[in-house]
Amino acid sequence: MFTGIVEHVGSIVRVEVGPDVARLEVDAGPVSHGVHLGDSVLVHGACLTVTAIDAERLSFDAVRETLDKTAIGALEKGDGVHLERAMRADGRFDGHIVQGHVDGLGRVRALEQDGKDARLSVDCPAEFAELLVDKGSVAIDGVSLTVVDVEPGGFHVALIPHTLAQTTLGQRAPGSPLNLEADVLGKYVKRYLDRVR
Repeated sequence: MFTGIVEHVGSIVRVEVGPDVARLEVDAGPVSHGVHLGDSVLVHGACLTVTAIDAERLSFDAVRETLDKTAIGALEKGDGVHLERAMRADGRFDGHIVQGHVDGLGRVRALEQDGKDARLSVDCPAEFAELLVDKGSVAIDGVSLTVVDVEPGGFHVALIPHTLAQTTLGQRAPGSPLNLEADVLGKYVKRYLDRVR
């Protein structure tokens, strides 16, 4: 489990794509400290398992399911990726509960900036938008954000200057793919309501 508070923006060092598995090697900087083989790390919104460690470089394997359901397969050498180690049970809980189980892919519709105020507009499948509520939580590429408003097939979030400085979201061009995860509490409520109706 994660919080959606990005610890570090790592850099993709190498991507090896096979028929069923892709291996990512990431320069993880300080996120590599204290990480062991088999640990879970949130990599751009997807929970991946550490499969190799070489100093500050961490490797992860992404199987076909991950490649089909996320934007992980679109990452290339040099791309920046949001990284977060799994939440400690005895630590502070910021952000919101993020599982690293990507619910769907979205695309950047627009990023509009007016001074220090920025609004990111995201296109997404209608079934994903149904999981969101105004002022609720959403994770975009693993970043915990508050939904400004929802519309059929999309939603908007506000990005504060700190988020723009500490993540890659302010650098994303229109059409860029985004890993999206809805608030787990909202997913369970919707599932329950769908069953009792």
